Amino acid sequence: MSVADAKNAITQGALDAIFNDADHGEQRFPVPILQCLQIKPLAGQQGPGGQQPERYRVVLSDVHNYVQCMLATQANHVIHDGTLVRGALVRIKSYQANMVKGKNILIILDLEVATEFSAHDRIGEPQAFEPKAQTANATVGGSNFYGAKAESPAPVKAEPMSSRMGGHTSNATHPNGNTVIYPIEALSPYAHKWTIKARVTQKSDIRTWHKASGEGKLFSVNLLDESGEIKATGFNEQCDQYYDILQEGQVYYISNPCRVSLAKKQFTNLPNDYELTFERDTVIEKAEDQASVPQVRFSFVTIQELQSVEKDATVDVVGVLKEVGEVSQITAKSTGKPYDKRELTLVDDSQFSVRLTIWGKNATSFSVQPESIVAFKGVKVSDFGGRSLSLLSSGTMSIDPDIEEAHRLKGWYDSQGRGDNFATHNNMSMGSATGRTDQTMVISQVKDDNLGMEDTAYFSLKATVVYIKQENFAYPACSSDQCNKKVIDQGDGSWRCEKCDIVHARPQWRYIMSVNVNDHTGQLWLSCFDDVGRIVMGMSADELMDIKENDEDRVPGIFEAANCTKLHFRCRAKMDTYGENQRVRYQVMSASPIDFKSEALKLSDMIKQFGISS
Repeated sequence: MSVADAKNAITQGALDAIFNDADHGEQRFPVPILQCLQIKPLAGQQGPGGQQPERYRVVLSDVHNYVQCMLATQANHVIHDGTLVRGALVRIKSYQANMVKGKNILIILDLEVATEFSAHDRIGEPQAFEPKAQTANATVGGSNFYGAKAESPAPVKAEPMSSRMGGHTSNATHPNGNTVIYPIEALSPYAHKWTIKARVTQKSDIRTWHKASGEGKLFSVNLLDESGEIKATGFNEQCDQYYDILQEGQVYYISNPCRVSLAKKQFTNLPNDYELTFERDTVIEKAEDQASVPQVRFSFVTIQELQSVEKDATVDVVGVLKEVGEVSQITAKSTGKPYDKRELTLVDDSQFSVRLTIWGKNATSFSVQPESIVAFKGVKVSDFGGRSLSLLSSGTMSIDPDIEEAHRLKGWYDSQGRGDNFATHNNMSMGSATGRTDQTMVISQVKDDNLGMEDTAYFSLKATVVYIKQENFAYPACSSDQCNKKVIDQGDGSWRCEKCDIVHARPQWRYIMSVNVNDHTGQLWLSCFDDVGRIVMGMSADELMDIKENDEDRVPGIFEAANCTKLHFRCRAKMDTYGENQRVRYQVMSASPIDFKSEALKLSDMIKQFGISS
């Protein structure tokens, strides 16, 4: 696509319409196309373990002008999948126009990369877009936005000049006023005269405190809209004023005065830089439309993935309730106050189990039957005894939720999971659900002990890859999240997944490999799936299939290069039926490079046990 074609596709003059003609700009340009001139992560972000949301700044141009923009977190996928690059053309499907320190800022809530146009160098000579009247002063979406210091702004009004969310018109208003509906993502301490429309996803009990300086009470709610979540708290009089009004699961309009301040991360599991505090004149009204706001937003990790999650991080998990413990009581050392607790065991199709503790009323009133699907939002990861979980007071629990992940787990458990054995995170090692830890063995021991002949067994193995079968090393899989079922070639270049009833333009190739490994005592054939295959081959199955299709002569060399790699394998031995024959199948659950420093220390300890000194 030529530069001239790309220039003609760009919606020239769109920025002027968005910022200076809020009443008619959206009608003229409902989905403007702009060019991306720059992409940059915002400074001061914490890493994944800190549970801070990623934030990116982009600069967009309409040929005549350019403006700095912030991607809302739900739009970060265009960064992660690599489709948004410098020079690319993008369709802005949903946005919020604002001002930051007297500069025009565009919050991008939803966008789509126009892949039919190739990326080009900067088109035209766009100039910085300056506001006609600098009457606002607001920061957006986080501290130190664009490097601006969080200083006290002048006491001037700041309102969004246009808003498009989910196709709604920029004149979306509060039923009893004319304030534009703000996305939660855009709230900041310097935004004035705003209204949000949000669902209460969690509501705490009323908590009281008694100190030498006085006493009081409070409650909090988690609020959710299409753009994000935020915590809101009511103290003392506001606790009495709003506690009965706000009901879990209901949608409300909430308008300031309502204080926006930096979030106290130790008291919330939400990835938002800010939190709300209700004030005496805060306006809260139940919305007539209860269906347009999401019910809940999860970001699940599998139980197996917990081993790579940092201690004290907050995550969401969903699993099958395998076991329910009795209510017990512990006494806090700091206060001497007793707390009720109950331990649950969850399993999922990653073949792992985990212990999860619930507290207080959740523990005493828990009446969920085993084999139910339970989703937890806001659980803390502990390294006590390996990896375990604890439901925070701000977390929530959903029984048999009507979500895709729950339906998938239910189908898996009913079809095969009920009879499976599960690994645990006890001391970060492999074991069965009964707590049996895996043993590091050599190949001759695995065979001599007949592992897997009677019961499923787990073991660890340090071995060298000596041969990889090149025939049928991968299969075409469905690219839908969490599916991975084999897709069928339709003969016209498309691929169909029978389970999802979806036709894909191309499959996602996944490894399903047979690998022969050796140690000093013998050889063993191991079955490997996609995650392990990536470690063995050093590339994804998609990448290897592309090479096979375009330069097949390179493939044998790639397999040869993967040989002689020594790895630490965690394996499962299980009796399998193939045709009319039964055999033990050795499946790799995970693989990792050998930590030679750790291995040397183990050998040193073994030498010391036998009384041999250096």
